Amino acid sequence: MSEPVAHQPPGRARDGVARGIGIGLGLTIAAVVIGYSRGAAATLESRAGTLGIAALILGLWLAAGIGDVARRRFRSDAAIDGGNRVDPGVDVANAILRNTAEQVLLAGIAYTSLTLLSDHARVPVALFAACFSAGRLLFWTGYRDGAEARALGFALTFYPSVAALLMAAVALIV
Repeated sequence: MSEPVAHQPPGRARDGVARGIGIGLGLTIAAVVIGYSRGAAATLESRAGTLGIAALILGLWLAAGIGDVARRRFRSDAAIDGGNRVDPGVDVANAILRNTAEQVLLAGIAYTSLTLLSDHARVPVALFAACFSAGRLLFWTGYRDGAEARALGFALTFYPSVAALLMAAVALIV
C-alpha cells in the first residue's frame, strides 16, 4: 500500500466525499430502477439462490479482510503476538476489516429481508451484491488516500443496503 497523502483542507475533502457519495447514491438509484424494471416475479427458491450467491460474495469480502489482518500481523514483529505495540499496516487493515464487517452485516440483513419479502428481489439483490464488490474494492484500495478516495467505495456498499431495506419495507406494506 502507498503512503497516506497529505491531508487536504476540510472543505476540499468534504467536497470530494460529497462527490463520491453522490455518485454512489446515483448508482444505487440506477440499480433500484433497473432492478424493478428487469425484475420479474420469481419463486422463493430462485430468489434464495440469488441470495446464496450474494451471501457468498459478502463472505468472501469478509474472509479477505480477515486474511489481510492475519497476513499483516504475521509479517509484523510489533503485531505478531497481538501485543500493545502499534503497527500502522495492521491498524489500517483492522480499520478496513471493521468497516467491511459492519457493511457485511448490514448487507446480509438487507438482502435477506428483501429476498424474503419481495417476489421481485432477484435482480435488485444481484445488482446490490455487484455494487458491494465494486464498493469494497474501491474502499480498500483508496483507504490510505483519505476520506475522498474511499467515499465512493463506502457509498457503493452502504446505500444499496439501505435501498434494499427500504424496498423490503415497501414490499411489506404493499
